[in-house]
Amino acid sequence: MPQKVVVVGAGPVGSLAALYAAVRGHEVEIHELRSDLRNDELTSNLSQSINLALSERGINSLRQTGLPGLADAVLAETFPMHGRMIHVRKQGQYVRQAQAYDARGRSLLAMDRTELNKTLLNHLESMPNVKFFFNRKLLSADFRKKLAWFENRTKSDPAKSDDIEISFDLLIGADGAHSAARYHLMKFVPMSYQQEYIDKLWCQFHVPPGPDGDFRLPPNYLHIWPQDDSMFIALPNLDKTFTSTLFLTRSGFEELDASGKVVEYFAEKFPGVVPDLVSEDELRKQFAENDHLPLISIKCSPYHYESSGVIIGDAAHAMVPFYGQGMNAGLEDVRVLFEHLDRFPDDQAKALGEYSRQRAPDAQTINDLALGNYREMASDVKKPLYLLRKWIEEKLYIHLPSAGWATQYSRVTFSNMRYSEVQKAAHRQATILNGVVGLSTATLLGSIFWFARSRGPERAKMGVLRSICWLAQRAQRMLEG
Repeated sequence: MPQKVVVVGAGPVGSLAALYAAVRGHEVEIHELRSDLRNDELTSNLSQSINLALSERGINSLRQTGLPGLADAVLAETFPMHGRMIHVRKQGQYVRQAQAYDARGRSLLAMDRTELNKTLLNHLESMPNVKFFFNRKLLSADFRKKLAWFENRTKSDPAKSDDIEISFDLLIGADGAHSAARYHLMKFVPMSYQQEYIDKLWCQFHVPPGPDGDFRLPPNYLHIWPQDDSMFIALPNLDKTFTSTLFLTRSGFEELDASGKVVEYFAEKFPGVVPDLVSEDELRKQFAENDHLPLISIKCSPYHYESSGVIIGDAAHAMVPFYGQGMNAGLEDVRVLFEHLDRFPDDQAKALGEYSRQRAPDAQTINDLALGNYREMASDVKKPLYLLRKWIEEKLYIHLPSAGWATQYSRVTFSNMRYSEVQKAAHRQATILNGVVGLSTATLLGSIFWFARSRGPERAKMGVLRSICWLAQRAQRMLEG
């Protein structure tokens, strides 16, 4: 039965939620605090945003709208990244090391958040049952009476702005980490809430095309300069530029602000950035002019009140960007939410309850994984032990398909498995690997020695792999009882 669905927030997640609702024949209103970002003048003044890495969960959610051509229109604005490229110094020499994301060759897709948002808004605008209301601030909401009040900020004098009352059957809050919808929902439901600002700030930099008009770095990679307590990354864009980001502790930013030694810091920590990517003057200028912004992590539960209100995306689970899943998880929220609404068409309260019950543990899992993945990106990627473990896991992934073996990263990024199930599978595989190491050190060393002497180093690797596969299968059988 058609309902009036009010979506608060016209970002990518809110826009996708509006599309899902509109496709089902509901009367949809979108209320957004900002002006229409498709206005070129506004776009040039938008707050900075870390580039998106679109992966399977986000793509699948776009495809499940039922709108032909939507996913393809979005994908046309993306740039494939086959893996990470690590930039480090070894024995005083600057080297680049490529690390594939997936042993089966799958890629992440870099894209600009604004372009994704524009594509979704343009599709919404073509639908007759959708209305936009920009410059609208949510002032209050009564989820029992199903009423919401907005401030109309379209007038030049805010003091003369009108407060507007609207009714709704379902209000979907997709208004970001500092969500007004979540704040008002908390008045109606006993919601557990946890907020953390981690000890990292971020500052964005623009890397222009080279003198020949081409990319200044190999384009099909997410480039990382790992330095333990700091990290610099660069993601490719279709226009041959890179969007780059410095992550550094708050005290580190304060020291650079006080000393002004930004160029010297980059020269020491991030080889090849200055002057190959950015000139010294441009680096100083961008560091001084671009905001140094915090990173917030938010968990809460439940996400809904009875049949009338629900929050999704960053409003429900803002996370740090180190797993590249923030936007993908938000888009997946929309798919999962509407799957539950479709499953219980005559009991919306049950649908929202089931959504909260299922989605909260999944979102909290990826929130934790995102926090933990900073260590991998900023530190582990340059360590031999990490590279060895990665090699072993990827080989098992390829050579033990019958056992369902896969890396945690591949399950998070290239599948639609629930995040909580991904974590359980990763723990199970870690137990198997630890068991392999525990009962097989002598066997592995013997394999390495024998194959290295008799077959050479390359065959030694394959011999060790066979030993690991055999031991992993044995440990798995033992674990399964």
